[in-house]
Amino acid sequence: MSNELVGGLGVLALLVLLLLRIPVAFAIFAVGFVGVSVLASPGNALSLLASETYTVASNAELIVIPLFILMGNVATETGMSRKLYDAAYAVIGSIRGGLASATVVGCAGFSALCGSSVASALTMGRVSIGEMERFNYSPKLSTGAVAAGGTLGILIPPSTGFVIYAILTQQSIGKLFLAGVIPGLVLMSLFVLMITVLAFIKPQLAPQGPKTNLQEKARGLLGAIPITVVIMITIGGIYSGLFSPVEAAAVGAGLVIVYGFTTRTLTPGSLWRSTRSAVVTTTTVMLILIAAHMLNPFLALSHIPTAVGDMLMGLDVGPYGILLLILLTYLILGCFLEGFAMLVLTMPIFFPVITALGFDPIWFGVLVVLTLEMGLISPPVGINVFIVKSVAPKVPLGDIFIGVAPFWLMMLVAIALYVMFPQIVLFLPNTMIT
Repeated sequence: MSNELVGGLGVLALLVLLLLRIPVAFAIFAVGFVGVSVLASPGNALSLLASETYTVASNAELIVIPLFILMGNVATETGMSRKLYDAAYAVIGSIRGGLASATVVGCAGFSALCGSSVASALTMGRVSIGEMERFNYSPKLSTGAVAAGGTLGILIPPSTGFVIYAILTQQSIGKLFLAGVIPGLVLMSLFVLMITVLAFIKPQLAPQGPKTNLQEKARGLLGAIPITVVIMITIGGIYSGLFSPVEAAAVGAGLVIVYGFTTRTLTPGSLWRSTRSAVVTTTTVMLILIAAHMLNPFLALSHIPTAVGDMLMGLDVGPYGILLLILLTYLILGCFLEGFAMLVLTMPIFFPVITALGFDPIWFGVLVVLTLEMGLISPPVGINVFIVKSVAPKVPLGDIFIGVAPFWLMMLVAIALYVMFPQIVLFLPNTMIT
């Protein structure tokens, strides 16, 4: 049996395991370990397991994951996420569609603290869906706005998706974080634009909210100052070169904890819950990365990346045609697979092709992460849709998928913009002080 055939069977086995809902880390590890055992030897597989586990566990850059997750968890416990929504609600809530737009803006702001799409959708869903229901918003629009707005959590830094991409491709975490800022804000603006257009075409979808006076607007904006300051210090510190991403994560986590104890919105019990949740999430990510370091040698031994790369490079469609095929593959896989699993499975195959074509790896990372976002609201998996369903159990699942469709189209528009104008992505990382 040839190495290529073993590799193909291994990839097929991995897809089957993932579709059977075997935990991502276990599925990747099993295929990688067995594959290396077959193509090399069981001894090599065991040796690789020991060495790669140590390599991943000793990578200091990965400290950003638990620290940023802790920062987001504490921000939720202290009510900072609610204050973000209240600020957006006070400023734009009174216009038609304003509550849905405020939800998207709130999701974007909260994403800059937690770095998690699921956490953003869950937290902002609990805050906003009841308000939109109270003012007779269409359930399709309200749930669609929450599910789509939550996807900003994987694009606007800090993003766990960027961290994993950086580790897999040996890119700068700091540059990837900064590369996601402007694209994230552009995508947020496209979502708000879509809500405004829908409200204009069908006013019954999004009635006007209650008007707020200047005092109420000022109160709402003042409430958002602490979270805004934390975001500016962490992201601004990375951009200016004052902090490394790890240091920025530590500073951000420390600031929200100090804020919580100072305002007495954080208790030792809630800090313990936040810390435990951060540890659990970090453990999941670490297991996936360790498994990825088992899978990559198997793919290399099987020559699958080389074969696929040669096939793509041999196509007479030009560099952008190959890029389009790669992104289309991500879109299709996103309908069935979890995002981190796609990164681990595809980066060893596609990344050498991208670098050979001369594309900027930071720019490609943003395109990939944005495409992964689309999978979060694509049927039949669409994890953000199911998260929103848990918050709004009365809304049929089909209605939520209908509600996210316009936002999914806006993501396609965003990808087209970033492909045509790469400087939207690369401006901040290229001017970053290192």
